[in-house]
Amino acid sequence: MHVLMVGCGNMGASLLARWVDVPGMTYSVADPVATFPDSRVKSFKSAEDVEGGPFDLLVIAVKPQLIADVIPDYLDHLKADAPALSIAAGVSCERLESIVGARPVIRVMPNLPASIGKGVSGLYFTDKTPDGAKETAQQMMRAAGTIVEVEEEFDLDKVTAIAGSGPGYVFEIARAYMEAAKELGFEEEQARKLVLDTIAGTIEMAVGSTDDLADMRNAVTSKAGTTEAGLNALNGTGDLSRLLIGATQAAYKRAVELR
Repeated sequence: MHVLMVGCGNMGASLLARWVDVPGMTYSVADPVATFPDSRVKSFKSAEDVEGGPFDLLVIAVKPQLIADVIPDYLDHLKADAPALSIAAGVSCERLESIVGARPVIRVMPNLPASIGKGVSGLYFTDKTPDGAKETAQQMMRAAGTIVEVEEEFDLDKVTAIAGSGPGYVFEIARAYMEAAKELGFEEEQARKLVLDTIAGTIEMAVGSTDDLADMRNAVTSKAGTTEAGLNALNGTGDLSRLLIGATQAAYKRAVELR
């Protein structure tokens, strides 16, 4: 299968770094500025430069506000029934169909850890998407991590609020945790190692277990011990829970506004 990716920013390049190892796929990228540093990928600057078509799949990886102006120039390089897979946040299938014409449209909401094969991506297929195109999209996104398929398109906004924006929340929590370690007297390097390795090990335990997270928390919390004291200060009145609910609701609201 020959794939044409239009746009190759941070997220597009992160996904492509995983996709190039998917068997049976070849890739060409069109971007006026960015180039992809892999000899297996052909790079072009514009639609006029593109060679090697007709392509079997279009990946839309330009900024959402540029799609209507940029994508039509590339449609002649595609097979008539080539699906369009969009990683652009907030651009609906209806809007995409008005731009790419009568071809299947697939929407994907990836997140940043896709760059190391640890991403979580939401997928939505329209009723027009054939099984073969679904399987291709699933194979590509599994190469970048795990996938969550949603039945309704608006649920992608919820995926955006939880997984798409999620790395930002985690980085901020880790940053604040490091600052707390430094307040206790640790130097930057020690604080970073203590905090990040603690988080990494704990998450690996959770991912590898089917136990309820509350039970796992309780298993390391002795009555009247240090962990209980820390947890009471952290979320004893539910402040942390309310903050995280507020954060995800705010992100979801913004995702809806950007449709």
